[in-house]
Amino acid sequence: MIETELETLNFSDAPKMVSATFPGPKSAAALEQSAQTESMARGGGRMPMVMDRALGATFKDPDGNTFIDLSAGVGVSSVGRCHPRVVAAIRAQSESLMHSMEVNSTKRTELAAKISEIAPDGLRGNCITYFAQSGSDALEAAVKFARRVTGRHQIIAFHGAYHGIWHASGSLTTGTNYRKGFGPFMAGVIHAPYPYAYRFPFDTTHKSAEQIAGEYVDYLLNTPYTAADDVAAVIVEPVQGEGGYVPPSPEFLQLLRKACDKSGALLIVDEVQAGAGRTGKMWAVEHSSVKPDMMTFGKGVGGDVPMAGLVMRKDLAAKIPDGCAPNTFAANSVSAAVALTNIAILQDPALDLLNRARTMGEEVQEYIRGFDSPWVGEVRGRGLMIGIELVENRATREPLNGARLGQLMNYVTSHGVLMIPCGRYTNVMRVMPSLTIPRKLLFKALDVFGEGLRSL
Repeated sequence: MIETELETLNFSDAPKMVSATFPGPKSAAALEQSAQTESMARGGGRMPMVMDRALGATFKDPDGNTFIDLSAGVGVSSVGRCHPRVVAAIRAQSESLMHSMEVNSTKRTELAAKISEIAPDGLRGNCITYFAQSGSDALEAAVKFARRVTGRHQIIAFHGAYHGIWHASGSLTTGTNYRKGFGPFMAGVIHAPYPYAYRFPFDTTHKSAEQIAGEYVDYLLNTPYTAADDVAAVIVEPVQGEGGYVPPSPEFLQLLRKACDKSGALLIVDEVQAGAGRTGKMWAVEHSSVKPDMMTFGKGVGGDVPMAGLVMRKDLAAKIPDGCAPNTFAANSVSAAVALTNIAILQDPALDLLNRARTMGEEVQEYIRGFDSPWVGEVRGRGLMIGIELVENRATREPLNGARLGQLMNYVTSHGVLMIPCGRYTNVMRVMPSLTIPRKLLFKALDVFGEGLRSL
């Protein structure tokens, strides 16, 4: 019954390619115009597709080709695009109040209360939310506020991290594309190894990657002469996103919590990509039972509209001076109404989307392993946040080369499926669809991906 209902929220003909060439003529013209008028500094500017209309986990281009989207707008469309309940919320709110600048508004206040109600343990019922428009903005606030409340200046982040692209957030991010030629970066940032077991640089014969990485942070924070002598916060993704969709065991975050408690540093979890139900719990940190001091959110909370924020314990928020971080457009009333609607859909017991994400994610991982492709080195993930690490050779783990990856991407895209790679070598294909994607569409898309692997 639920699957039938979810199918109605998508274009029924997906995937379907109707143009004789790909991209089709209308899409090609639009791509050419975009290249002449828009900055390609944005992430997907050179991808050979154009979105014209969208519904759920599907979209159409101007030529009438219909695609299944396994990217959810890079984790944004948690309940699918143009969900009828979301569209209704936009219509209703737009008729009463949209922009309210930074004075109090009913929807903004209602959303702050809801965030407090659903926040992870340690913040739930005892937090204050600072609203922003994007994850990068929220991370900027996290760094600024952590320094203020601790009186310290250093920040520990991790290899493979993606926290944004502005000054502080960009300094925490480690991707070459985001850093090369843009320095010098913010002083005081220390990067430590993330427990990426498949490519961990240290011997794991006697200890797990999580143990080694967690103990290393403890060493940095609590041992003399490490140069980490003034650390305000440790900022971590509970499941690493752009670095390769790496889900550490709960032990890693537990070790970070203990190390921070000993040193007095704050533990800040970045839930911008892993949050909003994607991993099978509302927040990925909940898999570890760790209580964070601060948390950033974004993407899936707002869905079709910009919405992000920083959640802080009340005692920390009390140390932030009034008026020190104005943000004119934060928590626009339409965005707040949409976020409340998205949360209501995610929590709808009739849909049970979080448990569905967990069980379907496990099934998807086994399904992909069943392809038994020589190009698949590892399949990993949590919930519907799954990474498929592609390699030239399983024994050596040499990353799949760019030409072969391009061939795979061309096959998948030209057959009506959108997948977006990530990872340190851009060789990890993500399966991160909307949590409302019908099973039938999800496995149709995976079959296209499997055919693409065989075509190599």
